[in-house]
Amino acid sequence: FDFGESRLVTMWMRNTFVPLDIVFIGENMLIVKINANAVPQSLDIIGSGEPVRFALELAAGVAQRDGLQVGDSVQHPAIAASLAKVPTK
Repeated sequence: FDFGESRLVTMWMRNTFVPLDIVFIGENMLIVKINANAVPQSLDIIGSGEPVRFALELAAGVAQRDGLQVGDSVQHPAIAASLAKVPTK
């Protein structure tokens, strides 16, 4: 998800039928929080804890399997392209 600006983000799993890892990413492209194994169809609020620009959903367990940690840098062409866009405000 690209939220278009850095802000506090809350999510839930209400309409999601598989467990997910949710990786919250700041505008500096660093991981700020990882919520592992989010429970399918849960109404529990999952918060970023601090302003973020992006959230990446992965199959549950992938973040741990791949050794993702808070502070790691994320590189992806879609994120780089989004950050390169000039705001229209």
